[in-house]
Amino acid sequence: MAANSAITKYGIVGIGMMGREHLINLHHLRHQNLAVVSIADPHPPSQLLAIELAQSLNWDLKVFSGHEELLESETCDVIVVSSPNMTHHRILMDIIAYPKPHHILVEKPLCTTVADCKEVLEAAKKRSDMVVQVGLEYRYMPPVAKLIEKVKGGEFGDVKMVAIREHRFPFLVKVNNWNRFNMNTGGTLVEKCCHFFDLMRLFASANPVCVMASGGMDVNHKDEVYDGKVPDIIDNAYVIIEFDNGCRGMLDLCMFAEGSKNEQEISVTGDIGKGEALVPEGIVRFGTREGGREHVQTIKAEDERIKYEGLHHGSSYLEHLMFLSAIRGEGRAAVDLEDGLMAVAMGVAAQLSIQERRYVSMDEVL
Repeated sequence: MAANSAITKYGIVGIGMMGREHLINLHHLRHQNLAVVSIADPHPPSQLLAIELAQSLNWDLKVFSGHEELLESETCDVIVVSSPNMTHHRILMDIIAYPKPHHILVEKPLCTTVADCKEVLEAAKKRSDMVVQVGLEYRYMPPVAKLIEKVKGGEFGDVKMVAIREHRFPFLVKVNNWNRFNMNTGGTLVEKCCHFFDLMRLFASANPVCVMASGGMDVNHKDEVYDGKVPDIIDNAYVIIEFDNGCRGMLDLCMFAEGSKNEQEISVTGDIGKGEALVPEGIVRFGTREGGREHVQTIKAEDERIKYEGLHHGSSYLEHLMFLSAIRGEGRAAVDLEDGLMAVAMGVAAQLSIQERRYVSMDEVL
């Protein structure tokens, strides 16, 4: 293919744990004629880890301390933004405004506020020479992708309820503990749960109307203090969302549940049947009301395209594969800025509902 004859050059802004995960995924995609050529990060220890990693993969990196220098170097065609959440808005606005076009894959959440997401969306509309995709890659986990396929194929009829349970370990330690404060993350329901709100919209084929939530910081981080401040991120919540087609979504989040067999259990129920995806077991179960319990089927979901499982069960690998197709003109961004905005807005509404102990209409936050 002519479009693939030249090497597609990638830069990564923010080379912490997730930035290095992108680096490894891209290395596993090097047969697609791509290379990571530059990185930008103000934190020297992260730079060092990335340089060592790249050397072990036989990739030479140009190293910059900020995204502006990386842009001005004009070394790359594509930029992966995996810096801390609160930096996304400024970085995205600068990349979009830069004369030379750079395609962008931005880690979730798109930004920490709805206003910032909207500003990025409006700016990007003026750049038809750029593809911008949001890193909501849970869609591509094989069991979730299989469940999406069955829902879209009408196997369960009209979707009435989507229930997602995430029972997992606490937030990991990040550079300068930035992820311990709502001001930096947008709040747990934006930072962590935008993935699930994105999936709910996808399964419901609808937009949210209102949100009701209850949550708190009950176990984790209570004894931590950073620069005299105690973390304020919640570690558990229940969120109920009503959609404009009558479908309901529910999220059950617990971040002190290491004793779980599955981290995510996703259930979609329609008027004629039900399906569920279990991660990391990689299992999909489905059945119909008519068939009853005796006829429920269980299958193992796999995707032979995945060459690297990584931190997210191969979904980051598939995300990059699809993003590459879009930037090479073989389709559009699989997860666009509108999707990114809506996932953040649902999280913001849920955070507000907890804070003010009330039902929140999506119109209020949008």
